[in-house]
Amino acid sequence: MAAVTGSMPPAATATQRAPRSPGAIILRRILGSWQGRFGTIVLAIIVALGLLAPWLSPYSPVDIDPEAFSMPPSAAHWFGTDEIGRDVLSRVLHGATVSLQVVIFAIGLALIAGSLLGLVSGWLGGRWDALIMRIMDAFLAFPLLVLALSIVAVLGPDLVNAMLAIAITKMPGFARLVRAEVLSLREADYVVAAQAAGARPLRILFKHIWPNVSGNVIVYGSLSASQALITESALSFLGLGVQPPTPSWGYMVATGIQFYQSWWMSFFPGLAIFLTVLALNFLGDAVRDAFDARLGDSHG
Repeated sequence: MAAVTGSMPPAATATQRAPRSPGAIILRRILGSWQGRFGTIVLAIIVALGLLAPWLSPYSPVDIDPEAFSMPPSAAHWFGTDEIGRDVLSRVLHGATVSLQVVIFAIGLALIAGSLLGLVSGWLGGRWDALIMRIMDAFLAFPLLVLALSIVAVLGPDLVNAMLAIAITKMPGFARLVRAEVLSLREADYVVAAQAAGARPLRILFKHIWPNVSGNVIVYGSLSASQALITESALSFLGLGVQPPTPSWGYMVATGIQFYQSWWMSFFPGLAIFLTVLALNFLGDAVRDAFDARLGDSHG
């Protein structure tokens, strides 16, 4: 039999892989740094503890034990009890849910509202740009906590009002960031070409401009999350945020420092605030570095 000659097509090798998506590349860079791993792991633990608090808590966070006022940490109460006999561990676990809800809602609302205002301001320009930016500048003229206190004082002390106050204080930062990006992109060749092709402004904004802006918005949002948590803790500390008996880390610290001999009442919620803020800061730094590396690669 005659030998078959000729070249055979090369078989697909294991090294030939489909290109990774930009999201997968960014996630890999985030988890590739120790800051990203630390922030992700700590936040994942805190979120899990908060979600599982109804099952993990040894006691109800609002139940009062008249025979266990200001008890130090023990086998029965690992984190001790507060001044009216409530279990501190149970309140810290349930407080995680409240604090994280505030951060997610406030930053999410600020991101959406601020980004929309920035898109409109940067795209329309002229009087609309001047009007929107003057309003944002008026908010930025006040220190963040002072503005939040003023808003809550007008709306009333409440969890939802605290969320709205924090969102309003963070909104101008998103608006100014997005506006600056839109101003730099609206004269780009692909945007001009889309306009010449008859594309509607909304399509241009959300299909051509927003994808190039969203990376910086995500970075700013991740870096703002820790500030939102600190602001919520400060509002609750001053009695203007989460109202009792709902557990809040800030309110627990405010109550605990009045009983300086019962150190555990403020130490454990304060430690929870510290670890969460630290994790958010580390994760925010990792997200920023990951997006900076992506931008460097795209321009390289």
